Amino acid sequence: MSESDEDKASKTEEPTERKLRQAREKGDVASSREAGNMMSVMALFTIVAFVLPVAGAPLIGVLRGIFETAGQVTIGEGGQGIRDIGGVTWALSRGIGVTMAPVLAVLIVCALVGVLLQGDIVVAGERIKPKLSKISPLAGMKRLFSANNLVEFVKSVVKVLVVGAIALTITYQAISEIAQVQGLVPEMMPGFARRAAMQILLIVAVILAFITVADIIWKRFDWRRKQRMSFRDVKDEMKETEGDPHIKGKRQQIQREKSRQRMAQAVPRATVVLTNPTHYAVALRYEGGADDAPICVAKGADLMAAQIRRLAREADVPIIENKPLARALYDVAEIDREIPVEHWEAVAAIIGYVLDLGRNIRRAPPKGSSLRYGD
Repeated sequence: MSESDEDKASKTEEPTERKLRQAREKGDVASSREAGNMMSVMALFTIVAFVLPVAGAPLIGVLRGIFETAGQVTIGEGGQGIRDIGGVTWALSRGIGVTMAPVLAVLIVCALVGVLLQGDIVVAGERIKPKLSKISPLAGMKRLFSANNLVEFVKSVVKVLVVGAIALTITYQAISEIAQVQGLVPEMMPGFARRAAMQILLIVAVILAFITVADIIWKRFDWRRKQRMSFRDVKDEMKETEGDPHIKGKRQQIQREKSRQRMAQAVPRATVVLTNPTHYAVALRYEGGADDAPICVAKGADLMAAQIRRLAREADVPIIENKPLARALYDVAEIDREIPVEHWEAVAAIIGYVLDLGRNIRRAPPKGSSLRYGD
């Protein structure tokens, strides 16, 4: 297996958004020639079917006027001759330009639609940068005899054969129809030719529409397949975008340290700590007159929950076991925010119980709760 084959075989990972974005910035996007071919045929059909009947007569009138007045135009000498030629040229250009403007408009619109059908519109200077590989005979031969070019060649041959067969069939039918017309005059020929051309173009456009859809789907699939990455490429990209793993780990360690410091300051000021009893812990603060509702000052699971319980014991903060309430608050409560209103009643009962303990009023804890000072 060659090195290039091994490289392709190793690219098994789907491309990341960064890889796809970089490819687009370089002008490497999925593009289909068939979209342009189809829109070219559609443009011709639109011109023959709708524009020529309207613009044909004025165009003929302009050309007829030029020929009829050709012998009457006087061209002077020197500067006057140049002005006379300019006047004749301007009249001809203006007449043809006005009558052909709809044709130009149809071509522009169809070209834009052909571009939009392909999805990505990219303007990249990378594609027009001079490269030695573009003028290298060896690289040119490789591109010429590549698998993609072979497929394109086969498609082109098949399309020419199909279009040729359609054109011959419709032309034969048109000639047979003309041969059966009684009293045929030359003025009738453009109508026959226009109808035959419309039939050929419409059938070809429909066939090309199916080919274009299939080709666009294939080109997008093939383009994404070519952008695939090896596991090493993905790993290297993660290093570039997220930094070195050691630096990232150090940063996470600093964040954890800051979180522990903040928790060490917040838990001792809590009013109560709710536990699950070992997996979850939520520290709440409520100061009458200062807080409208209990505020979550710290929460954690497993090791962090154990740390919260330890800090609470050291600061003599009451620890209340209430499995469903602790679990629910862990899921929905946000640090330094009031707890959700649906938990106010249950938490108020527990805080009331804790405040009574502080006033040496002994009573049973709320239903589902139990005091755990020294676990």
